[in-house]
Amino acid sequence: MAITLKDVALRAGVSRSAVSRTFTEGASVSDKTRKKVQKAATELGYRPNALASSLTTGRTKLIGLVSDNFHNPIFLEVFDLFTQGLQQRGLRPLLVNLSQQSDRAQAVEMLRQYSVDGVIVASSTLPPSFAKSFRDAGVPVVNSFGRHTTSPDVHVVGIDNVECGRMAARTLIERGYRRLAFMGGPEQATSTQDRFAGFREVVRDASGVSQTHSFADAYSFDAGRAEMSRLITQGAAEAYFCGDDVLSIGALSAMQSAGLKVPQDIGLIGLNDMEMAGWDNISLTTIHQPIQQIIASSIELVVAMLDDPGRYPEARLFPCHIVERSTLRKG
Repeated sequence: MAITLKDVALRAGVSRSAVSRTFTEGASVSDKTRKKVQKAATELGYRPNALASSLTTGRTKLIGLVSDNFHNPIFLEVFDLFTQGLQQRGLRPLLVNLSQQSDRAQAVEMLRQYSVDGVIVASSTLPPSFAKSFRDAGVPVVNSFGRHTTSPDVHVVGIDNVECGRMAARTLIERGYRRLAFMGGPEQATSTQDRFAGFREVVRDASGVSQTHSFADAYSFDAGRAEMSRLITQGAAEAYFCGDDVLSIGALSAMQSAGLKVPQDIGLIGLNDMEMAGWDNISLTTIHQPIQQIIASSIELVVAMLDDPGRYPEARLFPCHIVERSTLRKG
């Protein structure tokens, strides 16, 4: 038989309401009563029911964690860090997979049905209006890896994707490449648009340098391989900035299948610095995105909003840097 709140109250010699207050965060209970209840609970092996506690406190401690790209291996790391970080703070993540849809109304309604205390939208491809729809519904929200703006509608934590595009173009030009190409993810994704904008800006201002561009269907290995295979048949550029590591790894696979050597025949630079990028058989030169800091900051913000839902939205921007490996020739 499961040990109940009534059993603890009888063992401790207190009322059931005293036991309930003992296990309710912020509730008033004397130190003497608290010690008696905790001693009785330990002796009986009692554990408070989190769902029952939410009826008393009005908080479920559930945080919705929403993303639309579960096919990208980088999100294994993202979700691992998010779930650990939330659990360490006594919160419970509720994963929502929007890989096949982006229906804002349905996602908002589902999370409201679960009475989540807050939402983290972990996506660089969903439009800013998606995260805003949660705020409009009265749900505290943070957009991790979202599009940077100086006047955000919701809390945004991420990187300057435009500057990352500039960084990639400058690096390729410094290495002596002159026929450059950008291969992005989905064209409608804000991260793709911003990375391409920065890349194109630097190339446009460089003398004797040209660029072409194309877009893969998704941020995935298969999409990157398919798009690079198509590009190779049409005549490849000297070097490519692929707007994501998993795209780059797919592109690298296509190059190797075509008998091309990297970096001898074609140069390649990615973005993210996912664990796989550092494997010896890949050794991808890439732009490091500080994922751990972004996630820690996102969790900090969503926790702060639980106590202050009206907190003014802010944008937190983290710097990136080049990680040198083996897919670009030396400068």
